[in-house]
Amino acid sequence: MTSCGVLISEVGPRDGLQSVARTMPTAAKRAWISALHAAGLREIEVGSFVPARLLPQMADGAEVVRHALGLPGLTVMALVPNQRGAEAALAAGVHKLTIPVSASAAHSLANVRKTREQMVDELRGIVALRNERAPQVRIEAGLSTAFGCTIQGAVAEDEVVWLAEQVVAAGVDEAGLSDTTGMANPAQVRRLFQRVRAAIGDKTGAAHLHNTRGLGLANCLAAYDVGVRTFDASQGGLGGCPYAPGASGNVVTEDLVFMFEAMGIATGVDLHKMMLARQALQAGLPGEPVYGMTPQAGLTRGFAYADGRRPATEALLDAGAGAA
Repeated sequence: MTSCGVLISEVGPRDGLQSVARTMPTAAKRAWISALHAAGLREIEVGSFVPARLLPQMADGAEVVRHALGLPGLTVMALVPNQRGAEAALAAGVHKLTIPVSASAAHSLANVRKTREQMVDELRGIVALRNERAPQVRIEAGLSTAFGCTIQGAVAEDEVVWLAEQVVAAGVDEAGLSDTTGMANPAQVRRLFQRVRAAIGDKTGAAHLHNTRGLGLANCLAAYDVGVRTFDASQGGLGGCPYAPGASGNVVTEDLVFMFEAMGIATGVDLHKMMLARQALQAGLPGEPVYGMTPQAGLTRGFAYADGRRPATEALLDAGAGAA
């Protein structure tokens, strides 16, 4: 648990941008990430280190990392699928590596062209590389398709628990659960996080949940109820997985922050400044659809942050109306 109550890990600059057809200019990425940091976000997944021919949207990863490293107090994360990507990310100076490991055997082959067992072997190599070159860098395995797969269907909970144990044995610092396909429901989220925590204890990592079927916030609350304190979210709900057809829609950061703060659970994020960041996102991707109920409706009358602060409500309502 963080001193802020919960940690919102912003994944839009990676998960969001890799899922849209257009490429945001590097200067616009820098401006957006700076605006997210100014809003109080202290962990941002700024890109991924994959071949540019596969994801040209991420070709400027090292340059974006270099900018993010200059923002005080920010944990700079990058996704890497293999040791080659890890080498590049470590050379760029990231603070944390995230590695997708599919709980679904079919999704693993489609996403990274490796079996789950081969990905665990890949993890061991990445951990050894980290230990040699940058032991201070943390590694999180994101167990994707943990709640179901659009390719193979149901994913047995026993297999998710087994995989969590395998990646921890391989040396990762955390193993989070990802609803890559937007198939999870609150009872399932609660049950699976409890089972994983029973197996790997405090190495249980973030909840990465999608809003594909409108259950994103409900699933986040279910995860919170069983002890999860780090939540991935994407500004404007950008994001999805190119190898999980129909599974669009990360949880909207603005809505997640509003929910927690309204409940008295601090996030450290300023919602008015999030609207300014939303404007930076839209300036970098003009015309790209962005989502979120809070940006459209504004804050409730009398809203106060968990620490007792009251926002400039009218300013936020004006910003929300302009960003909707």
